[in-house]
Amino acid sequence: MRRTVVIGDVHGCATELEELLAKLAVTSADRVVFVGDLIARGPDSRGVLAIARRLSATVVRGNHEHKLLRHRATGERLSSMHQAVARSLSARDWADLEATPFYADLAEHGARVVHGGLDPSVPLERQAPEIMLTTRTIVDGHPSDKHGDALWGAIWRGPTHVVFGHDAKLEPQLHPFATGLDTGCVYGGRLTALVLREGEPVPDVAGRARSLVSVQAHREHARYA
Repeated sequence: MRRTVVIGDVHGCATELEELLAKLAVTSADRVVFVGDLIARGPDSRGVLAIARRLSATVVRGNHEHKLLRHRATGERLSSMHQAVARSLSARDWADLEATPFYADLAEHGARVVHGGLDPSVPLERQAPEIMLTTRTIVDGHPSDKHGDALWGAIWRGPTHVVFGHDAKLEPQLHPFATGLDTGCVYGGRLTALVLREGEPVPDVAGRARSLVSVQAHREHARYA
């Protein structure tokens, strides 16, 4: 049976990604989807991109991929960390980054995958790319990249279920109509995936908790800010 495996922010943690794939026994019959931020902060961005290619995975664009692409297009200044990643990428790596969409719809599961979040006051089809890349919370009624308690996913009312990353937490975010998979692997946490059976709607909170699989990070590569 074909499964859909949605994987949280990898951030260059290629070793942990390989361990997660092995734990899940992923095969060519499975569809693998990444929520973005495959690169930067961690030790092996190119290795992660190579794994995604090997899997023929769908990679949703994260804010770190977008930052490098914007630099390449406009010369926008990069941090030394991002400069090192940019210098390491091959032509094929850049082509893969260019091909990343801002979202991926998983119609058979009634779900959409984005990197950051959505504006709960705006219909799904009118969400802006910048919002999908960076949203963590809702501040004074507006999407924000700030950390805080007013999590956009807790406010989103569906009916489309949204699976996302970007906002690293110790545990996955399990909201009625949204699931956050960034459990901070690069910060010494875990790398987490949501596994759905063929044709399975995203389960309720209890069912989703049973559908999550994770591996522990080997070490902390960056400090959580």
